Amino acid sequence: MTAKIVRRGYDPDDQRIFSSENIAKLRRVQEDVQWLLDRGYKMKQVIEFTGNHYQLSARERTAIQRTASATADYEKRKATLLPFDCAKDGPLYIDGFNLIITLEVALSGSPVLLGKDGVYRDLAGLRGTYRLIDKTDTAILLIGKALQELEVPAATFYLDAPVSNSGRLKSRILELSEPWGIPTEVELVPDTDGILANGERTVTGDSVILDACRSWFNLSRKIIDDSIPDAWIVDLG
Repeated sequence: MTAKIVRRGYDPDDQRIFSSENIAKLRRVQEDVQWLLDRGYKMKQVIEFTGNHYQLSARERTAIQRTASATADYEKRKATLLPFDCAKDGPLYIDGFNLIITLEVALSGSPVLLGKDGVYRDLAGLRGTYRLIDKTDTAILLIGKALQELEVPAATFYLDAPVSNSGRLKSRILELSEPWGIPTEVELVPDTDGILANGERTVTGDSVILDACRSWFNLSRKIIDDSIPDAWIVDLG
């Protein structure tokens, strides 16, 4: 059965929200948000306050929240980021939904957000629901291509079992990874965040995991920069 053609992570209002003029406004908002976060205010309060002040839409607020952090968090992530020449030194532990969905969004021509930490994030907002689309196979194959180029000795994908179609995605990853020549496992787990937050050599764009893990690779940015040249990158950094 052919996968349904879907533009993952796109909203009809994105052309206005991420116009040059509005991006300039969102960058000013993000500066205010970071200033408040650096002084100990909680993210939820900060987004509500700045969102109301600048009369931001729900999608604009989400974009700011997904790309903003306190300065201390940026510095910590920079310190634990591993260079890609270390990828061959051990296995990679991949936040499967996080990486694949971001690539699907980039392949769909939908906005991909770039924050000050240099990480690409999406606005798909699937919230526990997922289905394979026409971009899924390409996203998985691009991951395999990157793993081969980096000479990664092994990889484990973690998928949240409660998310719909996690089993189908597991099967697809295992099927498409057979020609890679890289031992690849896919684990269905109750809480991917809880596992990866305590680990190292992690692949994710999730801020919560990045702030807690011991080391990480910025693989989504490498794949998008190398292999999706027409991706719609919105630089809020």
